[in-house]
Amino acid sequence: MKTRLLGQNGLAVSALGYGCMGLDFGYANTLSRQEGVALIRQAVERGVTFFDTAEVYGPYTNEEMVGEALRPVRDQVVIATKFGFNFVEGKQSGLNSRPAQIKAVADASLKRLGVDVIDLFYQHRVDPGVPIEDVAGAVKDLIAAGKVRHFGLSEPGAKTARRAHAVQPITALQNEYSLWTRGVESNGILETCEELGIGLVPYSPLGKGFLTGAMSKDTKLGEGDFRSILPRFTPEAMAKNQALVDLLQRIATDKGATPAQIALAWLLAQKPWIVPIPGTTKLHRLEENLGAVAVELTAADLAEIKQAAAAIAIEGERYPEQLLATTGL
Repeated sequence: MKTRLLGQNGLAVSALGYGCMGLDFGYANTLSRQEGVALIRQAVERGVTFFDTAEVYGPYTNEEMVGEALRPVRDQVVIATKFGFNFVEGKQSGLNSRPAQIKAVADASLKRLGVDVIDLFYQHRVDPGVPIEDVAGAVKDLIAAGKVRHFGLSEPGAKTARRAHAVQPITALQNEYSLWTRGVESNGILETCEELGIGLVPYSPLGKGFLTGAMSKDTKLGEGDFRSILPRFTPEAMAKNQALVDLLQRIATDKGATPAQIALAWLLAQKPWIVPIPGTTKLHRLEENLGAVAVELTAADLAEIKQAAAAIAIEGERYPEQLLATTGL
């Protein structure tokens, strides 16, 4: 497995990470804790060193699963988790990034993960009720206390990232980025990362499964699958967005690869400091995803994808309005 650097403070990770959310949260088909632990360990065996979780996944159970799985190899891996939500009776309820809450979450996450330090601590969503300077200052205190190594933000706007970075240098931003979600190319995030030396960790790099080619307008989402509330996963939107999957399939056929591998290879080709974190509950999909690191897209391939993708209008917003309103702040 190749490695990449996130940020300017020497955080080296595998070129592809593992987004652990879907192992037991967010989708209809989830794994038992034992099954999840086994799959995470199989990812480690195949060279993955970067694992992403959050307190809200479960809530709490995902961190416990990740911690158990990685305990035997703790010194070989990088664990990222997140703070920023409020909880009432064990259920997520709004945002909370007050400094005291951030520090309490850090202590709780350390305990659930069973580690002495959190490698990368992201604010999960920007809290408009708390100045970002206060958020960055709280994480700075945690870094000084030896509880956190690196600071990150998920789905901030470029101006917010710059303000936070001035207080505590940011190692990574985690924003959605894929061939069908390309906002970071036009909203200043890529430029901010380039200028300030910040890594980018694209989540949902396979379009929440759609870009793998395994879904269609006839796909029935199971009960509890969060994609059922997303505008892009209506049958009408999926039918129109199939053109993007068809493009990936054409390139994949020429390369002896799969659509998922082309989608991931395209992201890897954008910048050397981009580290996607695809997730899966299946070993064969994990191996397929990791195979993307070996796929070489030439300048001509990238130009062809750019030209063809520009002619495809993506149907549907990536989130419903109330969730979209929590991004880009």
